[in-house]
Amino acid sequence: MCFSATASFGASIMLASIGTISIIKAKAPSLKVLAIIPFIFSMQQFSEGWVWLSLTKEGFASWKTPSMYLFLFFAEVTWPICISFSMFLLEKNKNRKKILRIIFYVSISLSSILAYSLYYFTADAKVIGNHVMYTIDTTDSFKSITNIVYILTAVIPPFLSTLKKAWWIGFVLIVSYIVAKVFYADYIISIWCYFATIISVIILWIDWKKGKETKMRQ
Repeated sequence: MCFSATASFGASIMLASIGTISIIKAKAPSLKVLAIIPFIFSMQQFSEGWVWLSLTKEGFASWKTPSMYLFLFFAEVTWPICISFSMFLLEKNKNRKKILRIIFYVSISLSSILAYSLYYFTADAKVIGNHVMYTIDTTDSFKSITNIVYILTAVIPPFLSTLKKAWWIGFVLIVSYIVAKVFYADYIISIWCYFATIISVIILWIDWKKGKETKMRQ
């Protein structure tokens, strides 16, 4: 999170709680894949809490590299796959499922490329004001192309999905990205991940609605 170690650890606990409730509410195995996303957000915020400590507390300085790379692994490698995979698994419409399968394959390719860039290029994190700024020493053209593909693979699947309320996930991703890009461009990796945690509440809502519909059919 973009404010402090306390805020990050607090968000991590809250997201873990939402994840627990989501998994309990998710009855179908395919829904549980979606329900686990808040836990991933939780681990990401937990790792950024350690990034904050390593950058602001001298005694934790040795934790900077592992916690920074763990956070970036979630942000750069995990998220391109998570949304597309969960939407693909949940889709019942055959034609849409074919499109979502293609997007999922693209997201796997993107994640592989971004994982390689994390390994090959130098990454760094620093606190500027009340935000953590992450930098990866890649070219501007590489960043532009991967950013566009990243956004498309995350945003398109929820809008294609026939799952009720799933479009809210795509909507929140778009709005949060625009806000982060316009007002916090230098800290977009951290800020967008913070805003995107709202998705966890939407996932809980979806799982609750699906659970309610399942009970009514029984």
